[in-house]
Amino acid sequence: MANLLVIVLVIHQVMASGYRMGANGLDMNYYLMVGCPLVEPVVKNIVNRALQHDPTLAAALIRMHFHDCFIQGCDGSILIDSTKDNTAEKDSPGNLSLRGYEVIDEIKEELERQCPGVVSCADILAMAARDAVFFAGGPIYDIPKGRKDGRRSKIEDTINLPFPTFNASELIKAFGQRGFSAQEMVALSGAHTLGVARCASFKNRLNQADPTLDSQFAKTLSRTCSSGDTTEQPFDATRNDFDNLYFNALVRKNGVLTSDQTLYASPLTRNIVNAYAFNQAMFFFDFQQAMVKMGLIDVKDESKGEVRQNCRRIL
Repeated sequence: MANLLVIVLVIHQVMASGYRMGANGLDMNYYLMVGCPLVEPVVKNIVNRALQHDPTLAAALIRMHFHDCFIQGCDGSILIDSTKDNTAEKDSPGNLSLRGYEVIDEIKEELERQCPGVVSCADILAMAARDAVFFAGGPIYDIPKGRKDGRRSKIEDTINLPFPTFNASELIKAFGQRGFSAQEMVALSGAHTLGVARCASFKNRLNQADPTLDSQFAKTLSRTCSSGDTTEQPFDATRNDFDNLYFNALVRKNGVLTSDQTLYASPLTRNIVNAYAFNQAMFFFDFQQAMVKMGLIDVKDESKGEVRQNCRRIL
């Protein structure tokens, strides 16, 4: 009863403070206003429990959010399963290695019990990625909520994803088309401080001499690939810790992917890499700003979206 009183008081305080929706319909306090005030702790608790069991899911949840936003906007379309009549985004070659769907499913099921038909899958994914960053030791930040779930998920749309073979100019162009500066692109690339790449994504660098690749690290990558295309190589020395060691690796020519090392090899972005390698606080600040901005890409309102009861199926 006491908890309910606190919730009512918080909602009243938010309303009295002159709550207004943003131009895109999103707001930090969206779920307080629609009568589902426990969304944040539900998401955080389930994400933390999943990551305590498997810390590698932090990288997976962040990557899934990025792949969702970069295709049709942040609308949860990456979560939709394919059907006999449609091959969905998640089954494209660039998305087959995505994982963590069961975490989103668990959150959705719990929130449907508490607030049926209120919390979108797109918001759940955005919040889960945010909480994964913090769990891994990264910056804490808040995001506006109120996204609606998209009604389209098609494999052909995934052509818009950046490729691991992109150089700096191609990355700047790809991210620029989504409204990001070169610095924001490098900051977002810093998410590779978590996780791994599979040999298939970087073995092209081993077929011929790559002047941007340290010779000793090339031997490390070759040993990794000797076990097959699906063998995994961490992006930096602390694969489950969110820090700036990824940028330090680039300075040492120890970037795993072409799209990693090009950030240091290119004069267009080298100074940004150097700055982040030297100053982790700067990287953290720029990363959180860029993540908030990424979460606003092409968000759907009620006229173009829905709140799915099951994140895997369109209503």
